[in-house]
Amino acid sequence: MLESFKNMEKKHLLIALALYAVSAIASFGAFSYWETSKVVLPGGVQGGETLLGALLEIDPSEPRDQACPLNGKLYTQTERDAWETRRPLFVMIENSPDARPQSGLSRADVVYEAVAEGGVTRFGALYYCAAQIQDVEVAPVRSARTYFVDWASGYNFPLYVHVGGANVPGPTDALGQIIDYGWSLENDLNQFSIGYPTFVRDYNRIPGREVATEHTMVSTTEKLWAVGEEREWTNMSPDRVVNRRVVPGTEWSDGFEPWTFEENAPAAGSVTQVSHGFWDGYGAYSLEWNYDSSLDAYLRVMGGEDHIDLNNDEQIAAKNVIVLLTTERGPINEKKHLLYTTTGTGDALIFKHGEVVEATWSKKSRTDELRFVDSSGDDIPLARGLTWISVVDTSTDVDY
Repeated sequence: MLESFKNMEKKHLLIALALYAVSAIASFGAFSYWETSKVVLPGGVQGGETLLGALLEIDPSEPRDQACPLNGKLYTQTERDAWETRRPLFVMIENSPDARPQSGLSRADVVYEAVAEGGVTRFGALYYCAAQIQDVEVAPVRSARTYFVDWASGYNFPLYVHVGGANVPGPTDALGQIIDYGWSLENDLNQFSIGYPTFVRDYNRIPGREVATEHTMVSTTEKLWAVGEEREWTNMSPDRVVNRRVVPGTEWSDGFEPWTFEENAPAAGSVTQVSHGFWDGYGAYSLEWNYDSSLDAYLRVMGGEDHIDLNNDEQIAAKNVIVLLTTERGPINEKKHLLYTTTGTGDALIFKHGEVVEATWSKKSRTDELRFVDSSGDDIPLARGLTWISVVDTSTDVDY
């Protein structure tokens, strides 16, 4: 049986390469037009420009007492019923200046940010709860990196969305690791094996500006979840072979322990600005987070400019800004790929409600969750809402 699973993986890889050749041609020639419309959100709040998609009908009087397992934000039972049929999406989104502004980051539940290579950062954005209200365009989708695979692994086989990935033999071989981990049969949404129309190269996604091909890959949360459903990768994980035995699949959330979240927000503190870089000399990726007491959130400024979501013209606002300090190694090979220490423990700074909390991050193994604890080893309660985790080398100066 184990040998048959290996043969299936090889077959999937061959199919993926064939489909990629077809989809690349189709995507290149396709005229992409995403119809947009103003959407009225629950409570009569008008959202920004967004894709038309499957929207839930929410009774404004329905209580918001259901906590999102990823970031603790409160939603209705209707929204929870929707997300519990699915698995989280973990989407790789790029951050070169030509890719900006990105689409969809303001509607993520959690975002991880780290350097991909050459001082250029990349995002791993998790979509689960907020994306149930409206279909979220996500772009530009880019390639996999091994440390993002490690962080994604803590969410029990999320649907991992990417366009190819690092594949030089050695410790940075993300595509090889995806196969080794069994993801190609369980949760891997690689554009190479899916193609058009789930993924489209939209050369006009940024009005008035032409961009290179690598900055044009677009998809949406509903289209990605639809592929998951077609492959029977819903809220249930597939059967797996462990020690030559078949282990039945379970709900993705079985064994997943959410972070601890506050019941009541404390009064605003005096830490109104946080700033740090990623690499010296790469100011286009330097960050400022400015605390807005009216929103009780930190507004993101990148490279000296407000970081705006193209979908809705909103500045990204995070309830928790977490700076995770770890060991950075590299460049490792001719592709200038990097490695970050993703397991073990290290220091972290948590910014919320205008205050800073010194913390320890902990991740026991690749498949364990990332946690943030105090000096006694207890979970630190986080604010409810978008949580942004910036991963930097231990030598990085963080000013606040």
